Amino acid sequence: MNLKLSDIDNILWGDSQVKLSDDDLKAVDDCHKFLINFMNDKVIYGINTGFGPMAQYRVPDADLTALQYNIVRSHSTGAGQPMDPTAVRAAMISRLMTFLQFRSGISPDVPRLLAEFINRQIIPFVPQHGSVGASGDLVQLAHMTLTLIGEGTVLHYGEWKPTAEALKAEGLQPLKLVGRDGLSLVNGTAMMTGLGIVNQHYAQRFLEWLLVASVMVNEVAESYDDLMSQQLNEARRQRGQQIIAAKMRNLSSGTSLLRSREVELYGGNNEEHFSHKVQPYYSLRCVPQILGPVLDTLHYAQEVIEREVNSADDNPIVDPETRSIYHGGNFHGDYISLEMDKLKIVITKSVMLAERQLNYLLHDKINEMLPPFCNLGRLGLDYGMQACQFTATSTTAECQTLSNPMYVHSIPNNNDNQDVVSMGTNSALLCQRVLDNAFQVLSIHLMTIAQAVDCRGIYSRLSSKSQEVYNLIRTVFPIFKDDHPHYAEIAAVESILRSVKITDLSRSECQ
Repeated sequence: MNLKLSDIDNILWGDSQVKLSDDDLKAVDDCHKFLINFMNDKVIYGINTGFGPMAQYRVPDADLTALQYNIVRSHSTGAGQPMDPTAVRAAMISRLMTFLQFRSGISPDVPRLLAEFINRQIIPFVPQHGSVGASGDLVQLAHMTLTLIGEGTVLHYGEWKPTAEALKAEGLQPLKLVGRDGLSLVNGTAMMTGLGIVNQHYAQRFLEWLLVASVMVNEVAESYDDLMSQQLNEARRQRGQQIIAAKMRNLSSGTSLLRSREVELYGGNNEEHFSHKVQPYYSLRCVPQILGPVLDTLHYAQEVIEREVNSADDNPIVDPETRSIYHGGNFHGDYISLEMDKLKIVITKSVMLAERQLNYLLHDKINEMLPPFCNLGRLGLDYGMQACQFTATSTTAECQTLSNPMYVHSIPNNNDNQDVVSMGTNSALLCQRVLDNAFQVLSIHLMTIAQAVDCRGIYSRLSSKSQEVYNLIRTVFPIFKDDHPHYAEIAAVESILRSVKITDLSRSECQ
């Protein structure tokens, strides 16, 4: 069983559910039985030894069950605010998929109960702080596992409650740990991968909206249309740039605002000073070149995350085919850590592009066609979008600071057993914060674009897609002249951007 990110999206944001086949459960059980038979008279990490530096101590047979419970309870030491519930569900899906690679040796009751939690939206309380991303997400996954054994706290029907209460309401029994169930549940990259799944979803959505906004800004500016031409962009052999340019051509179809260089400048123009800019500012003209590498990065991140979801990422690896057990470090989070760092960097660059486009619209001496701050009221008495820019600018600046990499911030710990760590969950959390900021800046940008359209009275000349976007923004942000608070409107626009799919930049669409 393998899942694409689109399949997971349908579970997290749609109506799909996790389904376990009889063949899957049989394969899990076969691997579990092999482990139980194989472990007799052998030393196997985490089954009859301690954990981490304590692996040098053998655990008596009488204490093996207690050992599995101890790792869960002892590592439930997280701190801070709870993880985003959607990310926790994504993490449970990721953990389930690890077990469905049939290399973990867990008992079939583990995937059964995980699937019930996912499908019934029983969401464990998982604190944000605690993982160094080395033996995977030990602390966060311990909190997740704590609820599977009937302890801890869960979010159930929108209410935080003791897990035992939620299990009773759903008619479910807590998990009884056997073999290496406890170790397998806490030992892996599921939390950072779950965060990565959610971050990838929203990064895709953000880029789709920014691309539309970039087309609309060029419409407002009446830019020359060759910035998105096939001939220009195919001359540079970068796939992402070519896709962005093609999407811009499609999104601008039907507009009468973009100018033709052939008509206006290649037809014997004798002006000595051109009233319209021959080439617009980079934030307008270089959209394919700036957003192309962003798209390429998103596409590669999707591949890495999908491979991680469909991998056995715990330790040791149980292999019934070769009749052996292999010790190593598949739990190490460098793959996800690096992709989350790259993702937050390209999203921050995209936010910087949006902020510069916003500044173009608000700065009358630069655009030379709009009133200051797209002010439809009385200059001096009313301020239009002036103060909204403060929020966009400060939020963009925070993104720039947050984009410093976590991937290279290894700090040894665990008696130096974990001497090189990934900090993958921290990287994913910072990426999540950057994305939250990105939607806020883009909300202000699109509100300003709507005001600019009305300042110029060009709605009827926009492309059909731009008109669709304008109408959608105006449902929660009406045209205004007199000043009023905008914070609720910014939040309302952000909600639209997060929930509405406006175009398609998925990997399959862009092949």
